[in-house]
Amino acid sequence: SPEQTPGAPVPNHEQGGAAGQQAVGLEELWLLEGSFKLKPEDGWPHWGYVSTLLLLSPQYQQGCCFCCRNSSEFLWRFSSSVRSVFSVGPHDGQKTCSRELLSSDALKEYNRARVYLDEDYKSKEHFTALGSFYFIHETLKNLQQFDFNAKIFEKVVGRETCSETLESRSSLEKAKFPKDYYPQCKWSRKGFIRTRWALADWTFDLVNIHLFHDASNLVAWENSPSVYSTTRQKALGFVLDRITDQRYEKVPYFIFGDFNFRLDSKQFIESVCSTATMQTVTTGKTNEVDKLIFRESDNDKKVVLQLEKKLFNYVNQDLFRENNGTSLLEFDKELAPFKDRLIELEISFPPSYPYSEDSTQGKEYMNTRCPAWCDRILMSPSARDLFFKPENEEKSVTYDNIGANVCMGDHKPVFLSFRIAAGAGKPNANKHKCCVVQ
Repeated sequence: SPEQTPGAPVPNHEQGGAAGQQAVGLEELWLLEGSFKLKPEDGWPHWGYVSTLLLLSPQYQQGCCFCCRNSSEFLWRFSSSVRSVFSVGPHDGQKTCSRELLSSDALKEYNRARVYLDEDYKSKEHFTALGSFYFIHETLKNLQQFDFNAKIFEKVVGRETCSETLESRSSLEKAKFPKDYYPQCKWSRKGFIRTRWALADWTFDLVNIHLFHDASNLVAWENSPSVYSTTRQKALGFVLDRITDQRYEKVPYFIFGDFNFRLDSKQFIESVCSTATMQTVTTGKTNEVDKLIFRESDNDKKVVLQLEKKLFNYVNQDLFRENNGTSLLEFDKELAPFKDRLIELEISFPPSYPYSEDSTQGKEYMNTRCPAWCDRILMSPSARDLFFKPENEEKSVTYDNIGANVCMGDHKPVFLSFRIAAGAGKPNANKHKCCVVQ
């Protein structure tokens, strides 16, 4: 049961009175990045679907915090409802799915919502298959959303679902990457959706992004960095330049989604197969490389790794799970070019992709790609500076995954929770400590 997902941080309401520890003038934010694929063989539409959730709650109060455990339950409900409604077709299905989400018991205290679904799949120029879900708790009174055309903030009231052409919506900025950004593949659904919010005196951008995948394991291993990594770097730079250009005031931002970041394949394979011999298998007609087989020099020539376009069969999957795979972070290098523009909290969870979609194998990886931390939540330095970190709380900021032991699809959702103090957006606000009461 998703409700029994271990490892989820839950507010402690059993100490310090009925409501537990409360912080005066704090806002709690949950950012949850989750990817959900709709596959034709399951009777789903031919295009994918990515959703991002923002959950806002003012403080750790009894009955107010939509915690990670409930988020996991919510994601399962979401997946279930998608499967049950998509028989009516992509347009009606998404709208039905949104209605079921908004009417669920898990969200009854979130009385405002903004749902953006890019469903214009016939438009090759604009379609991204991105979806952003924003839910605001009833006790949060002062949230506003930016109108990019009028360049003003408007109070968020009620629940709205936008599933028509998103390009015409002034409450967001959306773009698909230019066609020449797509290396060795067709012009697929990759891009970003940006929204801007004002919470008390803090203004921030939320950017939902989907970058390019590795189309072939064989191509990815040819160079370091790979051609795919280079293209992702170009695309991410494109987004960062767009959200920090001169059209609008520069504000702190969070950027999250399926970045498709991969380990440096060439360096990783050379490391784990350092004592192995490589056999190259080519196709008969074109003499192109069809597969690579790495065998141990002794030990009866045992196969260590078999590599094909869509096969990455490594002998020891435990390598990616032991100590949450963090020994492999030395091969995770795609953020390095952006070290002055983007910050990520310490990763302490296993690679988020590609997990088995067999419901009985929630901890197993598929042998299709090298496991990697594809799903991330990043931020600008100015966003990181606004975190509230009380000295007596070790877990006031949490960056982790959800559903570690249960099947969540081929991607494990990743979340970030933190507190911001009242006045965090004001000049010199960090010079004063926020008051915390028991």
